[in-house]
Amino acid sequence: MLELERPVRTIVVDFDGTICPADVSDDIVDRFVGPLGRELDLEYEEGRIGSRENLVRLGEHLRVGRDEALQWALAAHAIDPTFPPFAHWAREVGVELVVVSDGLGIHIEPMLHAAGVEGLRIVTNMAVLHEGAPAGFEFPAGHPVCRQCGTCKMLAVTAARQAAGPVAFVGDGHSDRYGALYSDLVFAKGTLMALCRMDGIAFVPWTTFDDVRTGLEARGPDDLPGPVQPIQCPGWRDPTGP
Repeated sequence: MLELERPVRTIVVDFDGTICPADVSDDIVDRFVGPLGRELDLEYEEGRIGSRENLVRLGEHLRVGRDEALQWALAAHAIDPTFPPFAHWAREVGVELVVVSDGLGIHIEPMLHAAGVEGLRIVTNMAVLHEGAPAGFEFPAGHPVCRQCGTCKMLAVTAARQAAGPVAFVGDGHSDRYGALYSDLVFAKGTLMALCRMDGIAFVPWTTFDDVRTGLEARGPDDLPGPVQPIQCPGWRDPTGP
């Protein structure tokens, strides 16, 4: 491994809409719940409920088996083709890559495996699917006090910083807001760009992971904007720990 001194020590990357250009969690709901899923999702998109409550409500109508859902997801979606070489580069230069998701979770490892990407740490919710029965959910990476999100991306970022130093965050959507607020360097596209502007977060626009790599390679130790919200919540814990 060619380890070079990098100002960023960990890159935390969203999955749905980021590593995969499509939101696979939303697409699974669209496929197996139908228009009702979009109706239920509206309250979350408008900020009236959190993602955890939204997932639990959607799960009441998601009655597909795990194998069928995965088979469909793998046939219908693929990750960004620039991500596998980006993951290889990160490994070569000794920067940890952590995948985070506040979605269904079940498709992440299989889709990475299908693209030849192995061994990344994944911080996510996990849908428990049984054919003909409502879906259940496990939230192993949730906040111990706040119940707004299923996966607390703030904790994923602060745990990474505590373990190794400065963190870059790469994302695209609503659920990435708190990951961005607590990161030292943010790469944003889509809805996350507007949220960053609203929250006063400096960000680098990106389209492909080639752009992210170029942006990281250009950064020196004095070129990191730093987190907008650097203080951990009182209930902080490492979501990847025992």
